[in-house]
Amino acid sequence: MTSAVRRSAFSTSRAFSAAALPDLPYDYNALAPIISPEIMELHHKKHHAAYVTNFNIAMEKYADAEAKGDLAAMIALQGAIKFNGGGHVNHSIFWQNLAPVKDCAPPSGELASSIEADFGSLDAMITKFNGSAAGVQGSGWGWLGYNKETGKLQIATTANQDPCSTTGLVPLLGIDVWEHAYYLQYKNVRPDYLKAVWQVVNWSDVGARLAAAK
Repeated sequence: MTSAVRRSAFSTSRAFSAAALPDLPYDYNALAPIISPEIMELHHKKHHAAYVTNFNIAMEKYADAEAKGDLAAMIALQGAIKFNGGGHVNHSIFWQNLAPVKDCAPPSGELASSIEADFGSLDAMITKFNGSAAGVQGSGWGWLGYNKETGKLQIATTANQDPCSTTGLVPLLGIDVWEHAYYLQYKNVRPDYLKAVWQVVNWSDVGARLAAAK
């Protein structure tokens, strides 16, 4: 393939649509005292915003490299796209997975039945989830996902900002176990954060994701 033909092939790609930082469905102080307002504001306005900004920069560079047929540059950008794009995807789920304590009710309906069938009880699921998430080395995420092949719920972890989809599961609930999600309040005791965060899990949102996944 000549360089001219190669450039022509890549120039037909669709224009990149920039990602945007989503608004939170509640105020920064709404999850207190489980998650402090300071953590929420820094987490959303600084960390998530940085992922969005850097993802858009990487995608703009990728679009330019694609238009030029620069395969080496396109390959080199994959890490930044995965990391920052994953950070945006993961946090967009995370914010919706949380809600003020007063708005959080236990799992119900199909979600409750699935948890009972696949883990024995909600407490058993939480214990297994926390053990898995606490064991993440360095930074990452704990996930409750849906396996479309088996029709069952599964617990998984991902490193850094890898999205749940890389495990083959549909994400239902993601808990951020990067230190920026809890350190200002829980210091280096990740298990304390994991024990507390269930008080602000929005099971209604998790249930809706399960229904959509089937």
